[in-house]
Amino acid sequence: MEGQAPLSDGPTPAGPGAGGRRSKFLIGGLLIAAAVVYLIASSTQAAAQYYLTIDELLAKAESLGDRAIKVSGAVDGETISYDAETLTLRFTIVNVPADLDEIEAAGGLAEVLKRAVNDPTATRLDVLYVGPKPDLLRHEAQAILTGRLGEDGVFYADELLLKCPTRYEEEVPVQVEEG
Repeated sequence: MEGQAPLSDGPTPAGPGAGGRRSKFLIGGLLIAAAVVYLIASSTQAAAQYYLTIDELLAKAESLGDRAIKVSGAVDGETISYDAETLTLRFTIVNVPADLDEIEAAGGLAEVLKRAVNDPTATRLDVLYVGPKPDLLRHEAQAILTGRLGEDGVFYADELLLKCPTRYEEEVPVQVEEG
């Protein structure tokens, strides 16, 4: 086997294109990372929703356009109307403050919801929701709605979440400090 180069069992030295291949992989990796960051940022902005009190919603109504909005309020149980044939649910929610310190100072969420519903001067918002009537829909429940404010002043809800604070009023357990 004369004239042939001997075969080497060890690593071969990097050829002239090895550095170029590394930089191509590095540039490709950076482009992929940038694309992932862009996709995350753009989808987060598209899914962003405003979370407002009723007072804030009505004050900003014209500037919100057709965006999906989240709004929260206390359910006025006397206004609940449900048509089982068309699955149309109508009710009114009453403005409650969003400030947690204010809610705590007033005696907790259950007390704030009760005061809001019984205050004839509190801002109210009519709601229309099409879907099954939730079991927790009752007087003084906290409603968290996602939808749009119509030109007629009615809030057209796509999603309806309810919290009934009287079901969760048990004393909060005290944490034991280790010492």
